[in-house]
Amino acid sequence: MEDLVLSPQPEAARAADETAGMIPGLPHPASEDVLARVLSSLEDDKAEDVVQIDLRGKTAIGDYMVIASGRSTRQVSSMADKLIDRLKQAFGFSSRVEGKEAGDWVLIDTGDVIVHIFRPEVREFYQLEKMWMPAGATPTA
Repeated sequence: MEDLVLSPQPEAARAADETAGMIPGLPHPASEDVLARVLSSLEDDKAEDVVQIDLRGKTAIGDYMVIASGRSTRQVSSMADKLIDRLKQAFGFSSRVEGKEAGDWVLIDTGDVIVHIFRPEVREFYQLEKMWMPAGATPTA
């Protein structure tokens, strides 16, 4: 039986994955620019307890994680909708979104910045900050 060898993803396919959802001709924005726009949008929409976590060097899933709370399912869904629209207008890409229909926990994946918007009770249950913060650090808003 022949051994199956998995080769790395070809360069062209990798580049296509990285630009999925992008408008052709627009450069991919720096993760710091996306982070700044995410934080600005959440502030504009009165998100509570916003925490940003630097993931660089810890994981390949992204450069930053942002965790925020909304007071109700309606506010959580509204903040997610507005953030998705603002990112598309500012940078010309579509984000991957999960959980928006329920409004308890919305995940927005921009590629470089991962955003979690929770209702407070759900956020307390999952405690993502504790999982991703450095040992001994305490989350600050």
